[in-house]
Amino acid sequence: MSFAQQPPAPRFFYSAPAPCPYLDDRTERRIFADLSGPGAAFSYEILSEAGFRRSLGFAYRPACPGCNACVPVRIPVAEFAFGRAWRRVVARNADLSISWAPARATSEQYELFHRYQRGRHGDGDMARMDASDYRSMVEVGSVDSAIAEFRDASGTLVAACLADRMPRGVSAVYTFFDPDAEARSLGTRAVLWLVEQAAAEAMDHVYLGFWIQESRKMAYKSRFRPLEALTPSGWTRLEEVEPAPADRA
Repeated sequence: MSFAQQPPAPRFFYSAPAPCPYLDDRTERRIFADLSGPGAAFSYEILSEAGFRRSLGFAYRPACPGCNACVPVRIPVAEFAFGRAWRRVVARNADLSISWAPARATSEQYELFHRYQRGRHGDGDMARMDASDYRSMVEVGSVDSAIAEFRDASGTLVAACLADRMPRGVSAVYTFFDPDAEARSLGTRAVLWLVEQAAAEAMDHVYLGFWIQESRKMAYKSRFRPLEALTPSGWTRLEEVEPAPADRA
């Protein structure tokens, strides 16, 4: 696309300050970009490079006063190696069939999503989402989005990963799975599958959203090495932190 053909730049605005959902006694504020219009996909890929995530029809990233705990992270696909621990996770789930499905909400997905929220995040806002809320999460603002569905030998849906596909990468929007199948490490398997798919399609990166070292819910992302973090100097290798425990991911 030439400069003259590029779509108009997205409009940016700030959210009102609110309590941080991840760290106690912190205040959250976000900067949003409107992704509506014919140039949404083009704008979204550029914004992903700048550390933004998508929610509904907007891309966002934290802009919190006095806090920079949320760090955008991504996996450089060509450099990622499936070590012994990752191969064990793949082997534990060798019976699953995995495929892309359109970004369309189904009752089967919502039932699993609801069970996951009750089992893993019962005290969070998402646990109160009804089927209509779930449909909005999946379908509103879709930018070449798809859902990876993981099914066991009986055809039962055991995990799903909503992801945004871009020419040079894929962004994991939200993953949920059977909370009673903890031994499978289905959340980890979903990330590994995205890496496999990105490699097969010669994509550069898998975007994992924000890594928060102080939040156990988000710290697991540091286990996927090599990992790149967006700093004031640009995307750099995240080497200095200890990986989070591998349990329950």
